[in-house]
Amino acid sequence: MASKPPVSFEALAKTAANPASGGYPYQLKGADLDKNFTFATEQFNEDHFTLGTSLGAGGHQARKVALKTPIPPIPSTGTHVLGAVDGELQWIATEEC
Repeated sequence: MASKPPVSFEALAKTAANPASGGYPYQLKGADLDKNFTFATEQFNEDHFTLGTSLGAGGHQARKVALKTPIPPIPSTGTHVLGAVDGELQWIATEEC
């Protein structure tokens, strides 16, 4: 799932004009960069995730985060809820509502 950062630098560059009106003729605003980095920073318990890197958009390095305990495949029929049984994740069959 892609996210949309608060500031699009590509859009700002396309509309570059007078700096007084918010244009970006030669430099970026540090505060806008900070907004995007803060927006993109995930907060999670590292005990439950593995961390890695991969190539992201534009060939830039991206963080890769995955659950240490993968979610089992979703059942193809019936109504189920995801739950833990004896410490393991599994789909538990339920009655249809």
